[in-house]
Amino acid sequence: MKTKKLVELAKTIRSKNAGTEKITFDIIFREKENYEMVKKSGVLNKDLICKLYNLEEKEIADFVEFDPAYAIKFTIYRKRPSGSPGEADVFGCQQYAPLLDIEVPVE
Repeated sequence: MKTKKLVELAKTIRSKNAGTEKITFDIIFREKENYEMVKKSGVLNKDLICKLYNLEEKEIADFVEFDPAYAIKFTIYRKRPSGSPGEADVFGCQQYAPLLDIEVPVE
């Protein structure tokens, strides 16, 4: 089966703070076809997010496929609040990297 990396299909893959207790992730597609292909594949789901970020499902606050924007969005609870001692990414903007290499089956 032929695959492409998510980074090849999405226009934007990013993470950022959603308050001090959460980090939100946006995967936004330019083309409806790429969005629908990723969505239909089911490869991007809560189970995968848990594996990539070493989480339990209850640590995922939201997981949304937002058709009007061709976007898949999810929010996770932080292990430590933003800016607290030992927390390494105050702005939450360095957490998206594990998403880049997700293999998506292509038609």
